[in-house]
Amino acid sequence: MSKVQGPELKVEVAAGLLFREGQLLIAQRPAQAHLGGLWEFPGGKRHAGETFQQCLARELREELGIEVEVGDVFERVTHDYPEKTVHLEFFLCRLVRGEPRALGCPAFAWVKARELDHYEFPAADARLLERLKNAPGLWSLSSPITPTGSTASARREARETAAGFEAGV
Repeated sequence: MSKVQGPELKVEVAAGLLFREGQLLIAQRPAQAHLGGLWEFPGGKRHAGETFQQCLARELREELGIEVEVGDVFERVTHDYPEKTVHLEFFLCRLVRGEPRALGCPAFAWVKARELDHYEFPAADARLLERLKNAPGLWSLSSPITPTGSTASARREARETAAGFEAGV
């Protein structure tokens, strides 16, 4: 009798949630990559000796030519695919410099919450997508990591949405 084991390859990924004017930045995965052609939240694999925050800043610079300030972790997900296990950390980010350009990805888009269903994302993003759709305060953010004014209320709403989601409400 053989024992079925999960994938042995483990990959750590940092991804950014960058909001502007009621829209969220997403990027398309290269066709030749794992899950090629699907859409994702921009970011990439963490290198040895690199923090998730350093990884995310580097990846957004390389893939989209932008500089960001990396804020709080919004979601952590570990997902088993047949060929690998992926641990993702999604961070709220603020655009500091530049406008996105498709440098390391075939395409990118700024999308509204109601448009997310028009894009195909990896299975690992399912829980995050539901949280995003149920946190309308996040979509009004242009600087989601500064805890003042309407941004503070949006962050509070995001925390309450997360607590409700985790409680199964």
